[in-house]
Amino acid sequence: MANTELSLKDAMSSIDGAVGVALVDYNSGMALGTLGGGAELDLNVAAAGNTDVVRAKLRAIEMLNLGDSIEDILITLGSQYHLIRPLTSRSGKGLFLYLALDRNRANLAMARHQLRRIESDLEV
Repeated sequence: MANTELSLKDAMSSIDGAVGVALVDYNSGMALGTLGGGAELDLNVAAAGNTDVVRAKLRAIEMLNLGDSIEDILITLGSQYHLIRPLTSRSGKGLFLYLALDRNRANLAMARHQLRRIESDLEV
């Protein structure tokens, strides 16, 4: 089991094209940890904004009585991919991993696979 810092470092080093990664509490919109980002990508602003995305999708699932859960959410931009992966562990309830990728350098399928692995190893 890895802690937050190790998991964020793992994401940045093992996922090709990673620009930034954050662990976010979608109840408050606060980033509990960030790595990467920079002038082009403020991870704290991204955390707050993506909290709204997660909340909206959870509401839609509930209103539609789908009885299902979010595996991940993909947002495709012209130059980036943004992946949102809610944590499934009991201790990770209410948290999600957010990963921004450079679209020209990333392999989306491998990024999703790696993020799933990192999420399953993360101990919060």
